[in-house]
Amino acid sequence: MGNIVAKTFGEFTPDDVFEMAVLRSEVFFLEQHIDEEEFDHHDREETTLHLWCRDERGMQAYLRIVHDDSVANQHQGIADSLGRMVVRADMRGQGLAKKLLDRALVIHGERPLYLHSQDYITPLYEQVGFVAVGDTFQEAGIPHQLMIRSLDA
Repeated sequence: MGNIVAKTFGEFTPDDVFEMAVLRSEVFFLEQHIDEEEFDHHDREETTLHLWCRDERGMQAYLRIVHDDSVANQHQGIADSLGRMVVRADMRGQGLAKKLLDRALVIHGERPLYLHSQDYITPLYEQVGFVAVGDTFQEAGIPHQLMIRSLDA
């Protein structure tokens, strides 16, 4: 397992952009058949922090931390979120998602966060203090759960 890289989009190399696009496309489009926008304006914002692990084949696992004041009122006043968590198929089950998640929480500190978790992965987020809020909902055709990690997590 490689070291965790943390960069803003402005710090990306061309290879970083390519590897991110390949990994997210392989999982979200090819495996999960999501047919909604996956790459968005948040990817390029200077306030978005991208974290990943890589090996000689490219990115093994990835997630991003996004700040968006415009959606805070929909998430209990919280403007910061974790999202686009993805692990390459050959690297699953090795703890990379948890490793990235732990690093993201250290970087973000004690400020509250929200995320939209695919239903099956909520136990991972519960391990680090996220709590399910409300009912499950459909996002990109997949059941999701709003989860909040508050200041006292």
